[in-house]
Amino acid sequence: MAVQGDTGTKDEIKTQFTTIEGVYRLLPLSEYSRPNRVAYNNSGGSGTIPPVRVSFVSLPDPSGSVSSINGDRTKICFNYGRELFVYTYRGIKKAADLSKPIDKRAYNKEDVPTCHDFNTTTANADGVSLLVGLLGGQVQLIDPITKEVNKAYNAGERLIDKTKVTCVRWIPGSPNQFLASHSSGHMYTYNEELMCGVDRPHYQLFKQGEGYSVYTCKTKSTRNPLYRWVVGEGSINEFAFSPCSKYLAVVSQDGNLKVFNFDTMDLVGSARSYYGGLLCVCWSPDGRYVVTGGEDDLITVWSFHEKRVVARGQGHKSWVTVVAFDSYTTLYSDMDGFDVCNEDTTKHNSIGNDVRGSKANNSASNSRPNSNRNSLASDGLGLSVTSYRLGSVGQDTLLCLWDLKDDVLTQPYLRPRSSTVVSGSGKGSGTVGTGALQTGQPTANAKCNSVKESSVGSDSSHHSHSTNSLTAKLANLNFGEKKDKEKGDKDHKRSLSLASKNSTQNCKGSVNKNQVGGSTLPPDESHKPMGTSLCPRLDECPLLEPMICKKIGHERLSGLVFREDCVITSCQDGCVLTWCRPGKQPGSNQHSTPSPTTAVAMGGGPVASGGTVV
Repeated sequence: MAVQGDTGTKDEIKTQFTTIEGVYRLLPLSEYSRPNRVAYNNSGGSGTIPPVRVSFVSLPDPSGSVSSINGDRTKICFNYGRELFVYTYRGIKKAADLSKPIDKRAYNKEDVPTCHDFNTTTANADGVSLLVGLLGGQVQLIDPITKEVNKAYNAGERLIDKTKVTCVRWIPGSPNQFLASHSSGHMYTYNEELMCGVDRPHYQLFKQGEGYSVYTCKTKSTRNPLYRWVVGEGSINEFAFSPCSKYLAVVSQDGNLKVFNFDTMDLVGSARSYYGGLLCVCWSPDGRYVVTGGEDDLITVWSFHEKRVVARGQGHKSWVTVVAFDSYTTLYSDMDGFDVCNEDTTKHNSIGNDVRGSKANNSASNSRPNSNRNSLASDGLGLSVTSYRLGSVGQDTLLCLWDLKDDVLTQPYLRPRSSTVVSGSGKGSGTVGTGALQTGQPTANAKCNSVKESSVGSDSSHHSHSTNSLTAKLANLNFGEKKDKEKGDKDHKRSLSLASKNSTQNCKGSVNKNQVGGSTLPPDESHKPMGTSLCPRLDECPLLEPMICKKIGHERLSGLVFREDCVITSCQDGCVLTWCRPGKQPGSNQHSTPSPTTAVAMGGGPVASGGTVV
């Protein structure tokens, strides 16, 4: 590490960073990595080195209680190269003991682990089920604690799918069903208690919609896979279940976000990247918003209620690899009466409920992450304000934190629109610059204000790339006319992904109808998404800037997990780092919540209980 502080040049690696609630500090003793670990060399093979992913599970003690900060009962799993590691996560109060892994597995070149997920539904004091997706298309089920479970799906000749497993998740509440996506653009629903057939499966159409199809196996007896989803074109890069587990958000290499009612298998909404593929997706803790990141270097905020893109965030200099909400500093209220899980957006299909099998019927209130729901912030006008804390990491080795305020996210489309909104800074709504501007042209005053009014601890030097970045230049182009062939300054030192022929068309012109999942959109919007709710121009919706943007690694970042007392990040060189939250470090006398006077002096608004700036 080059720097032991929050200052210095933008190229120095930070070991701490400051937000309005205090200082986050790196804990070297809680680092899960080994300096002598040899990286996986994929030269000559297909694909790229799998990203380092991190999974957590908190096992209940014999009495049945679960604590997310109980280090003795919390397990961490991460992959690096050909190896998979499971440790007891000792938290921020105890040093990591790397000499005693619970489980360590080495795989061959074709079976490199790419993703994994613990089953929190069936986890008990004695064991836990862990799914591991592999590069060759197989899915492995193990119990790293008891070592008694060892099953494989799509093994042998890989008759179901021969492509890389990109994401694997247990279906929330289900003790035995899980979902796995592949780079072929297919997702499969499995039941861990069923075997896969010895012959190649034959499928029959079960349900079809715009841009997707669902199939079942034509067999006399039930076998895996239960369902095959074909979504869009190109690789499915990630999917995520809503907090109430009723909806499924899927992002793919063709640049599409599609949101399904998982029970009925109906498409309820969609959106597009500005250009390139979408790589990651997450839900807000209350299920009102879906956030994506990808090859356009942007974060995109999509409203479930309004079925449209409501904001974009510009702060990264390269592909965004992970987005995640921090439910412990996010404030939201149910006062508006909107409940994403009770909204009847599609016609009910009772057959689709069979997908869940024995899935528990969890209520929305029980499935939401912990957050300070009793602390309702006010903007001084007597109106309820919602503040979301979002984090993102990317291949540029930057960690960005964003404060998304509900009054900004609910703004209607306007032409022209102010260019920049600084998340978590300024007074009131946080909108910077209210003057009119020409289409696609950011105002100089707005950009200057965004730098000056950013909160303490933000690295203002990272804003210098914004006006010259490729994303900003694309905002000035009229994609319906002949493009200017002049070459400008290039901040991006890498080329765009060409995995899908249609990935470069995302918002720039007409597209194939099968790519468009927006069944709720008028036909003219489906065929020409640029400038519509599918993909608004950069000047047609709020353009957010991060509250802080820090370089925290030498290699591209691939993991981000928010926990109650810390933040976990991982990078491609195999380092899994722990960042202690303000006031949580052992022996620290600092307060996690500054006084309201201090908060205002630092550029933030009033502070609600819990220390979150609103």
